[in-house]
Amino acid sequence: MKKYDCIVVGAGMAGLTAAIYLRRAGRSVLVLESVMHGGQIINMSRIENWPGEFGISGADLMNKIYHQANNLGAEVEYEEVLEISRSGDDKKFLVKTDENEYACSAIILAMGTEPRRLSEKQAADAGKRPISYCATCDGALYKDKPVVVVGSGNTAKHEMKYLEGICSKVYHIHHDDPIPADATAVFVAIGRVPNTKILKGLVDLDTNGYVVAGEDCKTSTPGIFAAGDCRTKSVRQLVTAAGDGAVAGEAVREFLK
Repeated sequence: MKKYDCIVVGAGMAGLTAAIYLRRAGRSVLVLESVMHGGQIINMSRIENWPGEFGISGADLMNKIYHQANNLGAEVEYEEVLEISRSGDDKKFLVKTDENEYACSAIILAMGTEPRRLSEKQAADAGKRPISYCATCDGALYKDKPVVVVGSGNTAKHEMKYLEGICSKVYHIHHDDPIPADATAVFVAIGRVPNTKILKGLVDLDTNGYVVAGEDCKTSTPGIFAAGDCRTKSVRQLVTAAGDGAVAGEAVREFLK
């Protein structure tokens, strides 16, 4: 079984930033990611709120940060974390994935969030229509066709604006409204939920499933820290995720002393 000073769960902005700080401190780091490094931001075609970069794509920005972490010696494995537990008397943690099992002295939870799904009523109403959670990814598939965006707020507005340049018509409805009969695809933008199901009983979660942790990124369990969108916080942006990653990385360095 491989052992590390710290295992980071999630290779988004928070997780990769934490890995950079830990490697610069000389600590061994494994970053576990179930899908693709970069997190949800890789689907953004243009980012204008990252300091020093104007109009960079999400994929380009996150690839830069991934390569920085990788060049410093952070290991990244694409495996789904299934369980995190105490290893026993040595006060270390065991992390079980769909492929391996690892041991570590500290953990940073940076698993982010995932899109909230349609209600059963709207899912049934959608029938066999394709359902997408990313206009940038799938919008081109429905060129000159009518589509519908479900949701409210800035995310829905962004999806609509993008699709209006591609599709013949873009309907906008709210959660549980009937889906227009002529819509060929459904784009869902009704918020996000944290990827924290496996953490129940390990750390404290709030009523919405977010990891309870303050600006110091410390959870209720010594040795486990939370960074980025999965923790309780008022602002969820790229810069705050990066800030969390730096704080969590430094917190782990102090903890390992």
